[in-house]
Amino acid sequence: MIEVEHEVLSVRKQCRILDLSRSGYYYKPVPQSEYNLSLMKQIDEIYTESPEYGSRKIRDILRRNNQDNKINRKRVQRLMRLMGIEAIYPKRNLSRPGKGSEHKIYPYLLRHLDINKPDQIWCTDITYIRLKHGFVYLAAIMDWYSRKILSWELSTTMDSGFCVSVLERAIRIHGIPEIFNSDQGSQFTGKTFRDKLEDNGIIISMDGKGRALDNIVIERFWRTLKYGEIFLQDYENPIEAAQGISRYIDKYNSRRPHDSLGKRTPDEVYYANSNNGLNQTKIC
Repeated sequence: MIEVEHEVLSVRKQCRILDLSRSGYYYKPVPQSEYNLSLMKQIDEIYTESPEYGSRKIRDILRRNNQDNKINRKRVQRLMRLMGIEAIYPKRNLSRPGKGSEHKIYPYLLRHLDINKPDQIWCTDITYIRLKHGFVYLAAIMDWYSRKILSWELSTTMDSGFCVSVLERAIRIHGIPEIFNSDQGSQFTGKTFRDKLEDNGIIISMDGKGRALDNIVIERFWRTLKYGEIFLQDYENPIEAAQGISRYIDKYNSRRPHDSLGKRTPDEVYYANSNNGLNQTKIC
């Protein structure tokens, strides 16, 4: 737990050790009714199992599960927007990039690319994490080749600040990738996040509109995390969530063998094939 009067570690440093944003430490319950929070938990489970379901299908399932025909599509749509999720199928406006000259969209560069080493491609995404009486958001950065989670952080708001913080930590610990892939969300199209990549000479790639599967490796990790940890817990607050997620990611990286990696762990693949975070190779 965070000790405000700690003699050596400031609140900032303690939050950094726990991979928790300071906004998470100063968390106050999200102003949603218990009814809405219950629906959001159910939506999270339905969507994780069937990400192709849209608001109509989810509404129908919620009505059946709760024996409540008053659950309408507008409520489901609003809660899904709050959770930052949308059905995976081609349609208009799948992602909500920011408006104005500060936001910029980049082409998707990974199609038909031979990904054959660590630190060649990093990818990122944000997901909804439920708490007992509220929720937070989790951002993570993954090495595409080894599936290793390089950096992660929780936040009470889905803004660009904690995404930049996760990126800075990954670069500080592991060095610089060749290409960085994300979706077209405003957190990643904004100038602050883009500048951090471009200042380090990192090539930017973004999922195509209506193509959530372009970032499939981290989408699969969210599913693994939720079934292996989140849905089994009932976190009271972001501190508990950070501790539980930290334990799970440590197991995922260092002790959980992956079939796609030849029964090896992400750590084994990453450190056996990288320069321990010093790979700064660029492509033209």
